[in-house]
Amino acid sequence: MDAYDEDSPARREPDGSRGARRPRGGPEEGPGSGPIAGPRSGPESGPAHDPGSGPEPGPAHGPDPAAHGPEPDPAHGPEPGPEEGAGHPFPRTGLVLLSPRYQVGAAVALAVVAVAACVHLGMVFLSVAPSNTVTKQHGKAIEDWVYPEFEQNWKLFAPNPLQQNIAVQVRAEVRLEDGGLRTTGWDDLSAEDGAAIDGSPLPSHTEQNELRRAWDFFVATHDAGNRPVGTRGALSEQYVRRIALMRLDRDGTDGGTGLIQRVQVRSVTTGVQPPKWSGERISGKPVYRVLPWWTVPAGEAAGGVR
Repeated sequence: MDAYDEDSPARREPDGSRGARRPRGGPEEGPGSGPIAGPRSGPESGPAHDPGSGPEPGPAHGPDPAAHGPEPDPAHGPEPGPEEGAGHPFPRTGLVLLSPRYQVGAAVALAVVAVAACVHLGMVFLSVAPSNTVTKQHGKAIEDWVYPEFEQNWKLFAPNPLQQNIAVQVRAEVRLEDGGLRTTGWDDLSAEDGAAIDGSPLPSHTEQNELRRAWDFFVATHDAGNRPVGTRGALSEQYVRRIALMRLDRDGTDGGTGLIQRVQVRSVTTGVQPPKWSGERISGKPVYRVLPWWTVPAGEAAGGVR
């Protein structure tokens, strides 16, 4: 039935009388009211516009900023996206993506690596630590673990400082022009180095270490009877002999006319006396270590050592 039909009860007025029939398509008006408000789709939802009155009114400078909300503050960075806001957890990463079985396997592997690292650090620590109960009982196991791949050439604590003075001395057998031989006195090479270092703001590396390291090299490669131990014994003898020849040539021991035929080296070791407040007692008697005579090759005797 048509809602605008004359006989329709829907068109009666509140007092029961029938109202006038309104034309179709026009707006319905009630007493004292304007057009019925409500959402409409299409172009009719906006205000009416007269085509002859010019362009439609609108913002003079682009879209209204209020229509899109406040601009983000650059000091606080961009606003969080939908994944970072409340109620949206971050995506899962790492081990949580694995299945429970693989998670257990990864945890076991990490535990094994951690235990192995702790054991290795403990073994290395014991290898450089001073002798103690653990190293005495399990020294073989510690050595098997550390050597040779993880050998450490340092100690956890400073060793006992050297309490000796070691002086290296040399003398030579010189052939004179008349064919005779002359044996020189002992020349203290360590004392010469000490005199060059004392008072020098920048002592040279040679003066400080050359002779000392050469003698340490010789002692480490020879036994108490001055016999070579290992393949580096002959090299250490040649090293000490050449240093002695250079020093003798520099000091003019051959007199400028003779030739050095042989050299002999010895060390003089004296103990450093302890302080007065110490109860320790050390003998002040020097200990000598005299090496055999070394024949000087012809090339070195003629000044071939540089």
